[in-house]
Amino acid sequence: MGGGAGGGTACEGGRVPHRPTTPSARAADALAVADWRRRVTETYTTVRRLAREDPAGAHAVWVQRRDELFAEHPASPLDAPARAAFAGLDVGRYDAAFRFEVEVEPSESQRLDLTTGTDGVVPFERVGTVTLPDVGTLAVWALRSYGGGLFVPVRDALAGAPGGTFGGGRYVLDTIKGADLGTSRGLLVVDLNFAYNPSCAYDPSWACPLATRANTVAVDLPVGERTFPLPD
Repeated sequence: MGGGAGGGTACEGGRVPHRPTTPSARAADALAVADWRRRVTETYTTVRRLAREDPAGAHAVWVQRRDELFAEHPASPLDAPARAAFAGLDVGRYDAAFRFEVEVEPSESQRLDLTTGTDGVVPFERVGTVTLPDVGTLAVWALRSYGGGLFVPVRDALAGAPGGTFGGGRYVLDTIKGADLGTSRGLLVVDLNFAYNPSCAYDPSWACPLATRANTVAVDLPVGERTFPLPD
């Protein structure tokens, strides 16, 4: 769900879709995944600290560090040819109107079992809803497997459109992979400027948890990461 390999998406990282078969390759892959996750966690720690005073500055750091990871890291979701041609992710300019500090409103429990190609069935439980003014409502999911964590994806009206956002939606929060914007004054920070693509946006051999109807909004969200152009 966060960003690279390891059942993640573009900013969480992990392993490549085709798992290594030799002992040395498996060890190297596991270490690369751990380092990717470590660096993502460090990035979001910096983002939370900077965003208290300067959300736009925090966003600029996030964009820069993700570009570095995608271009250079062995756990990048990009293959070698794509890394060689990589010139940066397409991310919209920061717009403070899309940063929200919101209460998580209680909701009826709902179970969601998502099948992925790399991690088997990933179980989620709906634990609440957030209401974003002029945007809509998004379900807040808890991962009900080892490690836990919150998961908030979003699919907007630009999904699948040329020059728009990834058709399956993007991730805003995926705390098990480090993508955690924290809280402010006891409220959950949901900053759509930090929406990013899942791993399957870069390599169709990935199978990623995607936004359901409970995380689909009817408005355009022109902020965050846009569609990544795949080779023909």
